[in-house]
Amino acid sequence: MSDQSLMFVRTVSKRDVQAVRDLLVETWHATYDVIYGADRVTQITDEWHSLAALEARLDVPMSEFLVADDGEAIGGMAFADTVDDGKTLMLRQLYVRPAFQGRGIGGMLLDEVEGCFPEAARIRLEVEEANAKAIAFYLAQGFARIGEAKGADGVVALIYERPIVWA
Repeated sequence: MSDQSLMFVRTVSKRDVQAVRDLLVETWHATYDVIYGADRVTQITDEWHSLAALEARLDVPMSEFLVADDGEAIGGMAFADTVDDGKTLMLRQLYVRPAFQGRGIGGMLLDEVEGCFPEAARIRLEVEEANAKAIAFYLAQGFARIGEAKGADGVVALIYERPIVWA
């Protein structure tokens, strides 16, 4: 199996969209079936992670859409864009395929996405409050909780942020 040392991070192209969707569907079911139920997760992934929705991200200005790839499989993905005139990098998605978790791929994606925005001073994200594994990852990466947001569906998302320190 692949490990982080064999992964490289690159920009998503149109030919990757189906593989990214497959990764998102697999990861969402592994993470959220116990929280929302499999039927609701399927409904969410069909809407949020449709091929059309993912392809639309290829053209979002001031954004970066990345995958971690070992030449055989996509092990992770990240999507981020900026707000506040580029000063705040919003990490919209960072997912690592369950079989690839714990190998440093999430950290690689995070580092690469930050490096794409040298003008950014901070990186911010929202995470489902029941997703303890993701929260533990972000805390280990130096993020601190700065608030929460309640979606129209009543789901609470925790907001985390960390400064971007340029060497």
